[in-house]
Amino acid sequence: MAGTDLFRGKVVVITGGGSGIGRETARFVAAHGGRVVVNDLGTSPRGEGADTSSAEAVVAEIRANGGEAAASTEDVSTWPSAQRIVATALDHFGRIDAVVNSAGVMRHSAFEKMPVEDFDLVVRVHLSGTFYVSRAAAPYFAAQNGGAYLHMTSTTGLIGTMGVTNYGTAKAGIAGLSKLIAFDMKRYSVRSNCMAPSARSRQWEQVNAFRQAEFTKAGNNGDFRQFRSTQGVASQIAPVAAFLVSDAAADITGQIIGVRGTEIYLYSQSRPVRTFQRDGGWTAENLSEHLLPAIRPSLVPLETYGEVFAWPTL
Repeated sequence: MAGTDLFRGKVVVITGGGSGIGRETARFVAAHGGRVVVNDLGTSPRGEGADTSSAEAVVAEIRANGGEAAASTEDVSTWPSAQRIVATALDHFGRIDAVVNSAGVMRHSAFEKMPVEDFDLVVRVHLSGTFYVSRAAAPYFAAQNGGAYLHMTSTTGLIGTMGVTNYGTAKAGIAGLSKLIAFDMKRYSVRSNCMAPSARSRQWEQVNAFRQAEFTKAGNNGDFRQFRSTQGVASQIAPVAAFLVSDAAADITGQIIGVRGTEIYLYSQSRPVRTFQRDGGWTAENLSEHLLPAIRPSLVPLETYGEVFAWPTL
C-alpha cells in the first residue's frame, strides 16, 4: 500500500468509518501503515435501519490495497456496544492507539417544531456516543501511557445556524468534552482534540435545502445559495484528521482545529472579552445606564457559519 510509515505499528479505531470523512480517514491511516477498525452501523443519515456492508466494503478496499483492517458494526450510542468496538481492536490487533469519533446522524427541523425524540437521538449518537467510545478506550490508553483522541465537532455548534438545534447542541458539547478529556488524560500522556470539518455530503445538501426553504421565506439571515461554494470535500479533511492522532502531533492537545477545503484554522476558545466592575454592586438601574453602553460594542453578532465563512475555498 503506497504511503509513509506515519502509523506503522499503530491501531486506530474510526467510528462512522463506512462513509464520508470517516471512510477517507480510514483509507488514509491504512495507506500510511496503520491498522484500522472501521466501525459503522450502516444506518441512513437519519439514523434509520442498519447495513453491515458499508464498514465491510471499506475494510475490503483497505485489504485489497495491502492494508490491515477489521470491521465493526456496533452502535456507538450504548455503553456495551462501545466497549465491543474497542474490543474489536484488541481482539484483531492486540492494542489500540487512537480513536477518531466520526459517527453521527442528523434530523433537522426548526426548534419550535423539533420532536423531542429527534433531539434525544441526535444528542445520544453524537455526544453520548463520543463519550462511550472514548471512555471504553481510556483504560487501555492509561495502561500503556499513551494514546490520542479526535472528536468531530462542527461550525454548527461552535458558531451556529438554523434548523439543527439537536445537532448543534451535541457538537458544542463535544467541544467541551474533548477539552475535559484532555485535562483528565494528560497525566497518562494521552491527547484529545476536536475538529470542525466543512465538507459537502448528501446529509449537508439535504439540511441546506431545508434551511433555504424554511428560513429565507421568513426573511431570516443567511445567504444559503453561497454555502455550497464555501465547503470542501471529505478527502481534504482526512489528512488533517489522521495527522492529529499521529505521533507527529504530539504537542497538540485540548485544541479545536477547523478544516475547510485547503484551509486549516485554529479556533479561539472561551475567554472573557471585557470585564466590568462597580463599587457597591449592580442594580437594574445602573445596569441599564452603564453596562449596556459599555458592553454593546463587544457583543457577538448573531451570524450563521455561512456568514462567518463567506469566502469560497479551494
